[in-house]
Amino acid sequence: MLISGRDYRDSLRRYCPRVYVNGDQIQSVVDEPRLAPGVNAIALTYDYALREESAPLMRAGDVNRMIAVPRSSQDLLNKLEAIRLVCQQTGCAQRYLVGDAFAGIRSATQQMDAECGTDYGARLGAYVEQAWAEDLAIGIAMTDGKGDRSERPHAQDNPDAYVRMVSRRTDGIVLRGVKAIVTGAPYMHELLVLPCRNMTEADRDCAVCCAVPIDAPGLTIVSRPAGRPGEPAALFSGRYGQSTSVVVFEDVFVPWERVFLAGEWQHSAAFTYNYATHHRHSCIAARAGFGDLLIGAGALMTEANGIDLDRAGNLQECMVELIKIVEGFFACGVAASAYCEVDSAGVAVPDPVFANVGKLLLATQIYDMHRLAHHVSGGLIVALPGPDEDHNPATQAKLSELLAGRADIPYDRRIEVARFIEDLTASNQGGWYSVISLHGGGSPEAMKMEIWRKYPLGNKVELVERLLERGVVSGGSRPITRNRQPGRCCAEGCMAPLPEAAPLTLKK
Repeated sequence: MLISGRDYRDSLRRYCPRVYVNGDQIQSVVDEPRLAPGVNAIALTYDYALREESAPLMRAGDVNRMIAVPRSSQDLLNKLEAIRLVCQQTGCAQRYLVGDAFAGIRSATQQMDAECGTDYGARLGAYVEQAWAEDLAIGIAMTDGKGDRSERPHAQDNPDAYVRMVSRRTDGIVLRGVKAIVTGAPYMHELLVLPCRNMTEADRDCAVCCAVPIDAPGLTIVSRPAGRPGEPAALFSGRYGQSTSVVVFEDVFVPWERVFLAGEWQHSAAFTYNYATHHRHSCIAARAGFGDLLIGAGALMTEANGIDLDRAGNLQECMVELIKIVEGFFACGVAASAYCEVDSAGVAVPDPVFANVGKLLLATQIYDMHRLAHHVSGGLIVALPGPDEDHNPATQAKLSELLAGRADIPYDRRIEVARFIEDLTASNQGGWYSVISLHGGGSPEAMKMEIWRKYPLGNKVELVERLLERGVVSGGSRPITRNRQPGRCCAEGCMAPLPEAAPLTLKK
């Protein structure tokens, strides 16, 4: 069932989570001004699925695209376009993380059930059907507090640095510990707990995946405000934003039907890496939507400054560089979709090399995106007096006269764009976008490791050996030739040919 943004807001009133924001306990999440930009962003994902013009992208059958499991290359392409669309409006729509998690966990539980004879897949299937039927918003609690990063989970001085099972009961498990950097936690319906790393046998209590209601007894959410609510200069993030939270588990009970991994440490890596591949693929689209905002705002600012980009070669070059960055990493997402593999669980898995390359590009180039937006916009975006001066009778008239740009563009329109760019790139929210782009979905080092692990280096080595007429050593005994894959251009390539129909898309 698809519900509206208003229905989503009303549904939050049925929950009573224990939430703190800036030291204050929140009585009603949906009525809290400091969380309103986050609620607005999630609500938009519901409304877009009901709008005729965006429904083809925002729906997978009768399921909201943000929480659907991709079954084909076309599904992955549509997911990219849908996420980019909603992030053009919100900066980060947040809700798509659960679709990534459902896909990753479905693959992991199918493999685990086949090897261990467990029934986790059936439990997950029932839970996913419930989430689809109720059109739930679900947060992902994956990153643990981690404590001393040089020690594994079981060796921490404070064992609560990782969420772990402290007891097993006939009716379920009990969790204790902390998850950090949980996106949008206060205004979700539930949390989905995943392991954040490959666990060893000694870490088996931390190898846990389960679903927890947002107001489960023993759960405490300590959150940042979403965006910059209430700040007059926050023309974008005052309306749309994202909170990140630390979530504390103090003897939280989870019934067995909501548990999808409970100590099978050998399979923990599959949960972590499967989710990471899907999520990095989605992050590409999310940050492309953010990049669209910078491209549009940069062009508007140069116009307001009286500059014709067609005649200003240096600024035009910067705009092309910004476009190249955004469309470059988005193209990696498209390639990851086109070269996907449908696994034994029926999940379309993005090509991990392209997905990780795209995420690595955006993670390391987000600072260049900000720099280029600053370059084309000029220093006014941070030198402009605050918005209170717009209503000061002693200064307003003189400022509007002296700080005007082109005669045909009113002063208030010029400063509106300037403050928009400041909000996205030079405020505390702008810094937040940088850090979350760098570390969200894993650090750049994690992506580099995954690229090295999955890249078919062996094919390239054998190619050169053939050209040198040295022959090719058969077998995988040589480390540099152990990674191989079929050629992407050959008849027996990585995937079956795509249907003739073009990918469904909306204009950027």
